[in-house]
Amino acid sequence: MKKEKKKRHRRIRKVLLVLLLAFVVGLFALLYHPVRTMASLEKVDDFPLYVMRYHGEYFFDLFAERGIEWGPYQKMYKSANPDACTSFAGLNPQSNAIFGRNFDWIHRSSLLVFTDPPNGYASVSMVDLYYLGLEGMQEIPWVKRLILLGSPYATIDGMNECGVAIAQNAVPRRQTPKDPNRPTLLNSQIARLVLDHARDVDEALTLIRQYNVNFADTPVHFHIADASGKSAIVEYVDSGITIVRNDRPWQVSTNFLLSEAQRPDCWRYNKATESLSEVQGNISQGEAMRLLHNTSLDNTTWSVVYNLTTGQIRLAMGKDYDQVHTFNLEMKSQQRRIDPVSVRT
Repeated sequence: MKKEKKKRHRRIRKVLLVLLLAFVVGLFALLYHPVRTMASLEKVDDFPLYVMRYHGEYFFDLFAERGIEWGPYQKMYKSANPDACTSFAGLNPQSNAIFGRNFDWIHRSSLLVFTDPPNGYASVSMVDLYYLGLEGMQEIPWVKRLILLGSPYATIDGMNECGVAIAQNAVPRRQTPKDPNRPTLLNSQIARLVLDHARDVDEALTLIRQYNVNFADTPVHFHIADASGKSAIVEYVDSGITIVRNDRPWQVSTNFLLSEAQRPDCWRYNKATESLSEVQGNISQGEAMRLLHNTSLDNTTWSVVYNLTTGQIRLAMGKDYDQVHTFNLEMKSQQRRIDPVSVRT
């Protein structure tokens, strides 16, 4: 009897040990990528600017299939300066394709995040940390880094490995109709959708047409450009979605609707258009940064230049154009193609 009890106890201990080991392995597998992501956070500018490399999956496609309800995000967004932001594309076929962008806002804390989802394209994007509750923090403690795992959902502008860039600029509100048969995404998540799954401007437009948009606070239009020389501005107006494509090797977007006949006199738009017209869109990254300087406002948070051909990113914070940070996104061949229709099943 004693021997049988000992054998039974040994078997129970072995089973418990196996279960404990399985639990530890499962917990390690579950936390491995999130911990690596949070550990990669680095402050590179005291403005402040942080850089983070996102490891593993953030399950955006699962949410995109059904759309995302506005309610849970509503408290994260508050009113800010609506007259903000300039973007332009210099797309001369004889030079690199360049996409420049000023984010003119009242917030400071910013994040440059690199992502590489298993079922999408690698990309780099800028995030306003105010919308993640981390405004003004010179150090982000570990307990608050958990919220950074949601940073891909708060994309302001960015570029993917195929040479597609997107930025959103504030515009006047219009009563845009919604299709009840389409899921709805917030504007920042439309930007994420394009970066993850668009190989060029045409694929980006195909994707965007599959979704309604819910503006988190201020209405925007999307400026999209690619390395092949295409550029388009997507606007949400009373009649639905309107696309304004480039008919020259450049395109400029600020804070009015280009699809409307009556346009306000915007000095930033005029300055960028005049500068790009003079050189027929043939602009270097250094010249693009100078143009961003010349069209900046007192409250410019960041100025970023994306090289859609080489993958280089140049970034200046808070109009400090004497200190430009340089990063690189590896631009890959287009063998790893993601069918935009497959994003929604």
